[in-house]
Formats: sequence, C-alpha cells, structure tokens
Amino acid sequence: MTARRSCPPASGPLEGYAARFDGLFVSLAQRRGFREYLTGLLAPRDRNKTITCLAGAEPVAGAGGPAVQRLQFFLSESTWDAGKVNSQRLELLREQAETAPHEGGVIVIEDSGDRKDGTATAHVGRQWLGRWGKTGNCVVAVTTVWTDGRVYYPRHAVPYTPAHRFPRKRNAPAFRTKPQLAAALAAEGKEAGFPCRAVVADCAYSVSDDWYLALREIHVPYVVHLKPHRGTWAPADQPHTPIDAARALAWHDAAPPATGRPSSATSATATPRPGGPPTPGSAAGTRSAWHGSSSPPPTRAGCRRRPPGT
Repeated sequence: MTARRSCPPASGPLEGYAARFDGLFVSLAQRRGFREYLTGLLAPRDRNKTITCLAGAEPVAGAGGPAVQRLQFFLSESTWDAGKVNSQRLELLREQAETAPHEGGVIVIEDSGDRKDGTATAHVGRQWLGRWGKTGNCVVAVTTVWTDGRVYYPRHAVPYTPAHRFPRKRNAPAFRTKPQLAAALAAEGKEAGFPCRAVVADCAYSVSDDWYLALREIHVPYVVHLKPHRGTWAPADQPHTPIDAARALAWHDAAPPATGRPSSATSATATPRPGGPPTPGSAAGTRSAWHGSSSPPPTRAGCRRRPPGT
C-alpha cells in the first residue's frame, strides 16, 4: 500500500488538533483543505463566513484565485463526511476535563439565520430572521449549544427547510418544523452522552405541543420562555400566565421590591387555563412553574419548567 503523503502543517498548536481528524479524510487535498478551513475560521479576519475571507484573499477580485477555488471545492464538492468530523470534534471535547459535559449543564436551542438572495440555494426561503427582527429571504438552521455557564460550545446544527420547498408543503412526509428538529437534536444529544439538567428555549417553542411531548417522551426537563399571555398548567388559585404572575408579585409596600422570586405549586388536581399545552392522560400530577417578576405594569414574560415524566 502506498504511504500517505505528508500534509503541509497548520500554524502553531492548531496542527496537533487538526491531525486528530486526518483519519476521516482520504486524500492530501482534503487534509490540506481542512487545515486551511480551520485557519480561516480562527484567524482574526472580518466576514469569516465568506470563502475569500476564509482563504485570506481579497473580496470579489480574489474569488478566482487558487486558494479560494481550492477551499470552495473542499467545502462544496469534496466527499468527506461532515457528520463524522463533528462527532470527532465532540469526542475530543468529552475527553478534556475542562470541556466534558456533566449533569449540571444545559442544552440551549436556538434557530438563527443568514440573509441569502435568490432561490437556488438549498433551504433558502422567505421566513422570519431573528437577528434582523423581520421576515426576509434567508437560510435558517436549528442549533443546539451545551453550556454550564463556564464554557459553551455548539453541538449540532440542522438546516430548516421551509414548507414551500416541498411538493406537498406541510403535508410532505419529509417536512419538519423547527420544534420537531429541536426535539430530535435534544434526543440525539442525550443518546450521544451529553447529559444536562434541562433543555432551554425561547418563547417561539412555547407554542408547540409537539416539542413538549417529544421532550417528555425522552424524559428530558425543559425551561422555556413564555409569551406574556401564554397559559400554563397550575392549580386553580395560582397564576397561569406570566402576566398573572407579575401582577401577583406586584409591589404594594413601602419596602423596596424584590427582584424576583420563584413561584411553584404541586397539586393532584391541577387546572389548566386556555392556551396551555395539552398533556396526554389525566391532568392529575405535579405541575411547577417559574415566573419572572416586575413592578406594575408587567413588562417581562416568564419561563416554564416541567420535570421529566410529568
């Protein structure tokens, strides 16, 4: 068998890290492209999401240069497996005591996008773009990040394909909503050895019953931001929405108000209000909630946390 040709090393300590991935690439061009890609991502350059910047070339004018074309081929045409590379990256994080996941961390779910002109790019469509606060033509990915407040790193990312790109729209068997993609990533993280105390998401996921039920099925707790008028399960005499909770915690005393306090309750006959997510079976069981507080008029939404198996 012909011996592998040596690859030009990456700069400094990056070579030791890049060498841990060499077994996943079958050619010298792929190993070299991987090192150039890592160097471009970590170099202090502006707009490192563009090929020219990643390759260290001049925008537009340098697009036809050999380094740019070589990197373009590596990212879009070469036959390496991105899933295996990501699995190797996560394995290296698990091996280090400083970055190893543990039960005290959380998995944060976020969907972020980038503007994209035209319709030819895969997954592109007119949809909500959170970072710009408006609807536009963009590509959106659902991302999971593991963090314990001390360190954080991305775990997985899955592109969201808008319904209009399927022949049968939302009825297509392959169509998945963002909450469905997020729940699948959370389950995948648990199976891959990423323990967490909860899955955390913003209020966009608080309206999806599929998301709640999927996490309940795999026994993963969650904390989700609630919209101000979104109802939740609670005893009849307890607040059912963040607005109710803020009013219940309103300051009516001469003493300085508290910045916030937890509000929880357990009941065998919890009564739902309209707007809360349904739970299979009886409404009996333990229900708990945490709400943010504010002085009147209420201006902050709250969060809901449900322990696994309830």
